[in-house]
Amino acid sequence: MRNSILNIDKKNNLINSIYTFYRDGFKGMVLGKKLWTIILIKLFVMFVILKLFFFPNYLNTKFATNEEKTDYVLEQITRNASKN
Repeated sequence: MRNSILNIDKKNNLINSIYTFYRDGFKGMVLGKKLWTIILIKLFVMFVILKLFFFPNYLNTKFATNEEKTDYVLEQITRNASKN
């Protein structure tokens, strides 16, 4: 019982020290904060905006049921595998 309590304390201490390390590191950034902001904005644009406008949900527009979608995907995968 005592050994498991020590392991939990070690894990909590490790998690706390990692959190403190990153918290203090980000607090001390000047240029880094601006760069992280730019990175997060780019990721938002790439994964949210572009998906909405350029990558519509093809399966939902062409098929009504999950079975039809499954059959189509299986057909596409096996057709492409047989070409190789």
